[in-house]
Amino acid sequence: MVPKHIGFILDGNRRLAKRLMVKPWKGHEWGKDKVLKVLDWTKKLGVEEITFYALSIQNLGRPKQELDHIMRLAQEGFEELKTKAADLKEEGVRINIIGRTQLLPASLQQTIKELMELTKNNTKRMVNFALAYGGREEVIDAVTNIAKQVKEGKLDIDAINEESFSENLYSKGEPDLIIRTGGDKRTSNFLPWQSIYSEWFFLDKFWPEFEEADLLAVVEEYGQRERRHGK
Repeated sequence: MVPKHIGFILDGNRRLAKRLMVKPWKGHEWGKDKVLKVLDWTKKLGVEEITFYALSIQNLGRPKQELDHIMRLAQEGFEELKTKAADLKEEGVRINIIGRTQLLPASLQQTIKELMELTKNNTKRMVNFALAYGGREEVIDAVTNIAKQVKEGKLDIDAINEESFSENLYSKGEPDLIIRTGGDKRTSNFLPWQSIYSEWFFLDKFWPEFEEADLLAVVEEYGQRERRHGK
């Protein structure tokens, strides 16, 4: 059984670079390349939605030189996707960036806006990138939006339920499966609302070391798990 939606926590770029005694941003370059490969691997499997946890809101506190390189890589990656807009349309791939993107550099914000506009009508496959993202922050932003709607008379307080709350999140997609690389066994503020019934897999490999065989092994084990959703 192939999951419809897979989430990835891309952990271990810096630690791999440190192990190989190169600058931290070299690890992020390898990580960016791995994202492109994973897009191909999941496409072959028929996965309909993917969410990459690429940059947490807490990561914004990293050293400026490293953060500048991360932003440059993101800019280059999304610009590259823009050049492939025709291919994305043909394949039906919609790109969605979630998080407090207003905290990102202005040029990156503009590129993100353009890419999302170019792909907004594609409906076969969704690819989410979580940037400047935090799960608690997402919940707080949703609560704030709902409070504003109630205050402005656009939403009756009695109409607040799981469905209306989900409508105010950055992303409504609920991953069937979440893979975290890097060896740590924690969720790190990733999709706390959407992942309540996700199957979690924690791998010791660093993100740039993740290979197609690892993905296939995880998907195979996922297919053997009994998912009861509390029933």
